[in-house]
Amino acid sequence: MAEIKQFPSQVLAQGTISLRPFRDSDASSVVIAGSDTETQKWLPLPMPYTLDDAKRFINEIAMETQVAGIGVVFAIEHKNVFVGCIDVKRAEWLNGNCEIGYWMMPEHRGRGFMTQALDLLSRWVLLEQGFSRVEVRVAAENHSSQRVAEKVGFIREGIARRAGRVHGGRVDLIINSRVFDDL
Repeated sequence: MAEIKQFPSQVLAQGTISLRPFRDSDASSVVIAGSDTETQKWLPLPMPYTLDDAKRFINEIAMETQVAGIGVVFAIEHKNVFVGCIDVKRAEWLNGNCEIGYWMMPEHRGRGFMTQALDLLSRWVLLEQGFSRVEVRVAAENHSSQRVAEKVGFIREGIARRAGRVHGGRVDLIINSRVFDDL
């Protein structure tokens, strides 16, 4: 049986942001972000989003994802303040492919933190973890998230029709990629 590969637990830093493992003390911020109207619009999170949901995300989902080798979840900090979340998911170690997803605290949107975080994490995955392709899949109407991927240099490849699910139903997803050769 093949050994399960896992992403290391570590802190990544670039510019004014750092990516670190989640802490229990992040739970109240996760509730705020998970309850935000814009976050709820694009992510199929529980509604209402409770403190128990946040604790389950931090202590179970994030940990299980890493232990299973299918991803890793990071809290994003700016000057020691929690500003959002970014994660690697659907990691296929053998094929060298994965996806990155992200969300921001409402009061920190539009300040460039997610652009820095996506650049940092995608470079780390491609240069240090040995992946050859990273995808960002964005709901076609989520223009803010699409701009983040574009600013980092992800290339729009096409649309996966009705491939995403949000509270309002099925949505088309724009497929964006960054490959090793893009660096």
